[in-house]
Amino acid sequence: MIREIVMDRERFESQMKFLIEADRMKNILRMTLIADGSRRENDAEHSWHLALMAMTLSEYAAEDIDISRVIQMALLHDIVEIYAGDTFAYDAKGNESKAQREADAADRIFAMLPEEQGREYRALWEEFDAMETPDSRYAAAIDRLQPLVNNYLTDGHTWRLGGVTSDKVYKRIAPAEKAMPEVWPVICEYIEKAIDKGMLKR
Repeated sequence: MIREIVMDRERFESQMKFLIEADRMKNILRMTLIADGSRRENDAEHSWHLALMAMTLSEYAAEDIDISRVIQMALLHDIVEIYAGDTFAYDAKGNESKAQREADAADRIFAMLPEEQGREYRALWEEFDAMETPDSRYAAAIDRLQPLVNNYLTDGHTWRLGGVTSDKVYKRIAPAEKAMPEVWPVICEYIEKAIDKGMLKR
């Protein structure tokens, strides 16, 4: 049986406006290279890869998670960078204003949606950032794992570029120790091998 749909045209237009604006994520370049080292990845690629990694590695989550919510967070977590820009994880100066820039951007981007949908998306974005729930802790751990793997595969490109030292990498990836304890020793192996190979300064 085919369901009869009565479209709210105004609602649909709001959703399309948001989706068209979200396309701009494809133009926001990150410091991290894609795995083959040929170019910088963009926010849309990072968000897709994060969602795929979260789905594939969900069996290693230490807590019970709702993978559909994790994937939603992965797709939304960097959308504010359309206006706020990408802030390099190890840029101390840039990170001083990051929270305010991103909050202002969230006000702007989520307001494009129908009100209740905008509130829902904003809540997911804020939950991811706070890392206070099982879903957000796992999502944040994967968000830190993805660029670490890409850095390792590209001879430490971003680490070298930013003069990053191993203590900073360990601090950045720390949420993974509790969120994915089975994977943590492997993450440490990646970091130590990167140091041994000269990709990362101790």
